[in-house]
Amino acid sequence: MSDPPASTLATRAAQMFPTLSAADIDRLRRFGEPRRFADGEALARVGQAGLGLAIVLAGEVDITQHGELGRSEPIVSHGRGGFMGELAQLSGRPALVDGYARGEVEALIVPPERLRALLVAEAELGEQIMRALILRRVGLIETGGGGPVIVGRAEHADVLRLENFLTRNGHPHLRLDPDADADARTLVERFHVTPDELPIVLCPGGQLLRNPPEACLARCIGLVDAIDPERLFDVAVIGAGPAGLATAVYAASEGLDVLVLDCRAFGGQAGASARIENYLGFPTGISGMALMGRAYNQAQKFGVEMAIPDEAVKLECDEAASGGRRLSLANGERLRARAVVLATGARYRRPDVANLEEYEGSSVHYWASPLEAQLAAGQDVALVGGGNSAGQATVFLAGHAARVTLLARRPLEETMSAYLVERIAGLANVEVVTGVEISALEGRDHALETVRWRARGTDAETRRPVRHLFLFIGADPNTDWLAESGLALDPRGFVLAGEDAGPGRLPLETSRRGVFAVGDVRAGSIKRVAAAVGDGAQVVAAVHTFLARASADVAADPDLVSA
Repeated sequence: MSDPPASTLATRAAQMFPTLSAADIDRLRRFGEPRRFADGEALARVGQAGLGLAIVLAGEVDITQHGELGRSEPIVSHGRGGFMGELAQLSGRPALVDGYARGEVEALIVPPERLRALLVAEAELGEQIMRALILRRVGLIETGGGGPVIVGRAEHADVLRLENFLTRNGHPHLRLDPDADADARTLVERFHVTPDELPIVLCPGGQLLRNPPEACLARCIGLVDAIDPERLFDVAVIGAGPAGLATAVYAASEGLDVLVLDCRAFGGQAGASARIENYLGFPTGISGMALMGRAYNQAQKFGVEMAIPDEAVKLECDEAASGGRRLSLANGERLRARAVVLATGARYRRPDVANLEEYEGSSVHYWASPLEAQLAAGQDVALVGGGNSAGQATVFLAGHAARVTLLARRPLEETMSAYLVERIAGLANVEVVTGVEISALEGRDHALETVRWRARGTDAETRRPVRHLFLFIGADPNTDWLAESGLALDPRGFVLAGEDAGPGRLPLETSRRGVFAVGDVRAGSIKRVAAAVGDGAQVVAAVHTFLARASADVAADPDLVSA
């Protein structure tokens, strides 16, 4: 058995905790204000909004993290030239570590908005600091430090749901099994938690949640805040996949005030890809999560406001007003934007199998992340699909499962990139079965035991023991929530844009002025990550044109300004 990989702290400590020179500090003084702290005074507390980046000018600051059930564990001590902070400080989110002065300390405090300005204005120093912030978050994710503690069995569907949510949002967390961990069992007993209330989540601030929805957990740990209903954003981007994040990065880097909404996590379907090997510039490949994580951090660097998870449920357009695009959210909030970019992508398609819902979350999965790979380790699994996502997942799972059966309707050569077809052919523990479709699932207590499939056009069935089923059978456009918006859709439900949406429309503009569509949700789009990113870059030029025209109209007729 191979040894576990070395931690980021062990391999990249120098980059995680660099020391700034006196000249470096002098260059950064314009971005912050000096402040003194007494011995033992907190510069940061887990669960509380931080001050920003703190550059130590004199004295020492001890940094610790919360381990299992709140136990304090040392990370590092910063002396002169050291700086404390991680990615949470870019957006003013709650701190994930504690920082206390050892003796009297003087520090240069750079608040979040000035930190973002620093990263842009000071390219060389900004790169060094940004790298440190990212690596520190990676280190916290590896240890689970500073995040919530989930108490429940690893294979429980709701444990998987919550762990996937936190993982996809790049947030550290710990999971404890009450059947195996005495401290977790004590916690369950102390709060009189019944089995049907599991899993429970202990937030860094001390709150206890009983099997919470993702939105409730997000607010408890400070991932999302209320949106100011009086604020008028230049651009509201709905969806944080490749197209949405690309839109946000290019728009914010060009000075626009941008808000990004997503109902679950950043990354979209691309973020769930185990490995992308044909994306330009990454000859050794890159995981979807890593690629999308970089885009998410880049957007924050340029000042994009993230509202994740927040779900848009209604779009209203008043084309006669300069701020006439309004969005209603599932939590009752409302917001305004001068322009809206739809990047809602698509929903995973579900096969027509009678008892599918009974196994979803615990044994039936729509992505293959390291969490699912742990569950599948040493077991027989089946995967349905013939596209590149299915191929990438097959290759990934083959490295963990005892056996992978890949079921597809058509020969893989007709639907999958050649490099994936060749790689799958060389995997000894992968069997490819074509011309078939799932006919039935069997199991008990929400645990899958058997999968049955039949050749298309026949009644002959094959029955095989399978513990986990992975579905990659395509997706449908995520446009149901736009039913009352008046946007023109094609017969399949994708959003029409550009010339297809009507005469005089800007590139990627829909049938409603100031509303644009990019990525997979757009009719006629190429379903590739690179194409989605291209849409995001292109749409910003169209948005600028629209905003310039709208400003000119307001100048000519001030009554067009919305109330």
